[in-house]
Amino acid sequence: MSAPENLTDLYTGELQDLWSANDQMAKAVKKMTSKVSDSDLKDMLTKSQEGIAAHTQILKDLLEESDEKVKKEHCKGMEGLVAEAIKHTTEDAPDKGPVLDAVVIAQFQRMSHYGIAGFGTAAAFAEALNLKKAVKALNKATKEIYGSDEYMTKLAETNVNIDAKED
Repeated sequence: MSAPENLTDLYTGELQDLWSANDQMAKAVKKMTSKVSDSDLKDMLTKSQEGIAAHTQILKDLLEESDEKVKKEHCKGMEGLVAEAIKHTTEDAPDKGPVLDAVVIAQFQRMSHYGIAGFGTAAAFAEALNLKKAVKALNKATKEIYGSDEYMTKLAETNVNIDAKED
């Protein structure tokens, strides 16, 4: 990607970066889902894969509408977060059970927070560019990611972390 020259370049660059981030996160979440033992966590991770796919489609649609080439730009930020998630849930992972479930939640939330920041930034750029449809779609996606994050916190605090403490 060449250096951005204006806010439109920043906006489309953010969309392209988020697309890559979503693809990377989707693969990591799929791997992590197969490792968890808590059924509520497994359900949430499965649903989140659908959400990530829907958010990726929003990004592709917005790029298409912006008359930019519909392509993704490799996201090195998410690459690092995914590498950490995989390391902590496979290589340096506790045995299957509540402690591993707690690790999965922590890694999922780290990746989600990156998405919240990215989608929020893209929405702010879209707002400044007066792209009303994009603002609405990006704000909706951000709100959904926040919802997933809040649910994971609730799941951790009311179930998984308690079980991990007793393990």
